[in-house]
Amino acid sequence: MTDKVRLACEREIIAVPVDRILPTRMFDEAITKSSKYRCIEASIRELGLIEPLAVYPEPKGKGTFMLLDGHIRYMILKSIGEPTAKCLVETDDEAFTYNHKVSRLPAVQEHYMILRALKNGVSETRLARALNVDVTSIRQKRDLLEGICPEAVHLLKDRQVTGRVFRELRKVKSMRQIEVAEVMCAASHFSESYARCLVAATLPEEPAALDRLQGTLLAPSSLGDGAPP
Repeated sequence: MTDKVRLACEREIIAVPVDRILPTRMFDEAITKSSKYRCIEASIRELGLIEPLAVYPEPKGKGTFMLLDGHIRYMILKSIGEPTAKCLVETDDEAFTYNHKVSRLPAVQEHYMILRALKNGVSETRLARALNVDVTSIRQKRDLLEGICPEAVHLLKDRQVTGRVFRELRKVKSMRQIEVAEVMCAASHFSESYARCLVAATLPEEPAALDRLQGTLLAPSSLGDGAPP
């Protein structure tokens, strides 16, 4: 094959005046009261625009661009008076790909990102402002995997699992955590209610079974010292 793969966007990110960006969708004012909007707004105010807008040059316009992806970010930039926005210039005016291929950040990956940010000196307070949550929420995400065995974490690290699921897993021991994680992966079902049902299905004696077995093996009678049965 001699055909080259065509790039989906230009190589350079450019700064485009906000008033030269033409939105292709309209949102009701009610969206400004949504938690998603407030979270993105808090992040932009604290850290600036992280993910560039996706734009396409207006064929008949002089220096104007159609907005393909990032309408909420565009609304926020406009509302706070930012003069320019970082943009990726696309080579196709198709917006479906951006709106369809949305990758949500798994809870485990969010946990690791928060740990890295804290390790790099970012305060819990600043993280909370950037994510539009309170400090308690940041601490819960920081401590997400305490009491969870590494094998269960590995099984769930790329799955859309909430923090409540891990709180359920802490109620059982490591081997049962792995079993529950395996069942959830096999069923492709990662809700809190499903995890609660699996944990509840654990026999009452299961968490202590290993301890009892170890105690039996270490009892004097099992070591052959002549102790009475």
